[in-house]
Amino acid sequence: MSVLVVGISHNTAPVALLEQIAPRESTVPKLVAQALGFEHVTEVAVISTCNRVEIYAEVDRFHGSVEELSRLLVERVGGPTAAMLPHLYVHYDDGAISHLFQVAAGLDSMAIGEGQILGQTRDALRQGQELGSVGSALNVLFQQALRVGKRARAETDIDRVAPTLVGAALERCAEHTGPLDQARVLILGAGSMAGLATATVTRGGATRVTVANRSIERASRLAAEYDAEATTLSDLPAALAQADLVLACAGATGVLVTREMVEAARADGRPMTFLDLAVPHDVDHAVGEIPGVVRIDLADLADELHASPAGREVEEVRRIVTQEVSAFLSARRQASVTPTVVALRTMATSVVEAEMARLAGRLPELDDASREEILQAVRRVADKLLHEPTVRVRELANEAGAVSYAAALAELFALDPEAVDAVTRPDLSAGEVPS
Repeated sequence: MSVLVVGISHNTAPVALLEQIAPRESTVPKLVAQALGFEHVTEVAVISTCNRVEIYAEVDRFHGSVEELSRLLVERVGGPTAAMLPHLYVHYDDGAISHLFQVAAGLDSMAIGEGQILGQTRDALRQGQELGSVGSALNVLFQQALRVGKRARAETDIDRVAPTLVGAALERCAEHTGPLDQARVLILGAGSMAGLATATVTRGGATRVTVANRSIERASRLAAEYDAEATTLSDLPAALAQADLVLACAGATGVLVTREMVEAARADGRPMTFLDLAVPHDVDHAVGEIPGVVRIDLADLADELHASPAGREVEEVRRIVTQEVSAFLSARRQASVTPTVVALRTMATSVVEAEMARLAGRLPELDDASREEILQAVRRVADKLLHEPTVRVRELANEAGAVSYAAALAELFALDPEAVDAVTRPDLSAGEVPS
C-alpha cells in the first residue's frame, strides 16, 4: 500500500479555476465518498481551501488510482479533460509524504509561512476520522505532518516570513509612492496573501483601502475585517483611477492589469506603484515601462528576501522538513518488516512447543522442574538463532531493497504468507487529532 495525492493549487491553476473545483464544506463528504468508492483506494482525506484542493489516498495500485482521482477533480469543472490535466499535480509515496509535510509547514502556501494551513490540515484529518475514511496509514501520516508544522513554527520564525515579504515590498514602494499613510491602496484578490496585504497597509495607516475580487462576497468579507471598501474585478478600471498603490495577489489566468488600463487610469499623470505578489503574475510587465509607474514583483524581492532573516527561516524550515521526511520514511521501512519478524518468532515458538510436546510423550518420567529447565534452554537457543537475522533485517530496512530483505527472510524460513499478513498494526483510525 502507498500514499497518493492528486491536487490542484494556486501554484498550478488560476483562482477562477480553483473556485470552480473547490467543494463547499458541505459537499466535501461526497467527494471523500466518491474517492473511497474506487476499487484500489482504501483510505481518503481531502484538504480543501481557497488556494488548493488535494485528495490524499492510500492505494494499492498507482495508475488506476491516479486516473480515477484525477477524473474526480476534472469532472467538477465540466470542461475538456485535456485543458484541465496540465493544472493537476500528482505525488506518490515518498513524494506525497514530502509534499504534505511542506504544506503543513507553510512552505507551499501563497503567503509563505501562514498558519491557517495547519488548521486546515487538522480539519482534513478530523473530518476523515469522522467519516471513517481515514485509517491507520493516513492517520499516522497526517498526525506526523501536524507535528512537523508545529515544530517548524516552534523552532523558526517561518510565520513571520509573509509579513516580512510584504513589509519589505512596501518599503520599496514608499520610495516612489510616498508614505503609506498618504496613499490610496487597491488590493487585488481576497485570499490569504491579499488578507495579509490588507492587514499590513491598514496598520500602516493607508488613507483609503479597496479590495477587488472576482467574487464580491469574498471581497466584502475581507474588506469588512479592516473597514475597507469592496468592489469586483469587473470594475477594475474605475478602481485603478482611484489608486496610488496597487497590491496584486489574485494569481489569475493571464494578466488582470494591462498597460492600456494603467495609462487610462493615470489621466492626471500621478505616480503609481504596482506590487505584484501573485503567482502567476497579475500585472503586465509592460506596466513598468510607463513613465511615472513602478512595477515590483516577487523576482525583484527574491534576493533581498533570501538575504534577510526571513529567507534564512525558509531555508531552516526546509531543512526541518527534509529531516522529518527522512525519519518518517526510515520508521515506515522498519515497520514494514515487523510482520515478517513477528511471524518468524511465532513460528519458532510453535516449533519449540511442538518439540516439547514430543519430548513429554517420549520421556513421561520427566519431573516438572526438569521439563521447565529444558523448555527455557530450547527457548534460549531459538532466541539466539533468530536474534541476528531479525536485528539485521531491521537495519537493512533503511537501505535500498528493504522489501526484498523481508521477502528473503520469509522465503528462507518458509513462512506462511497468510501468517505474515495476519500481523496487523494497532488501529489508529480513531486517534485524537493534535490541537
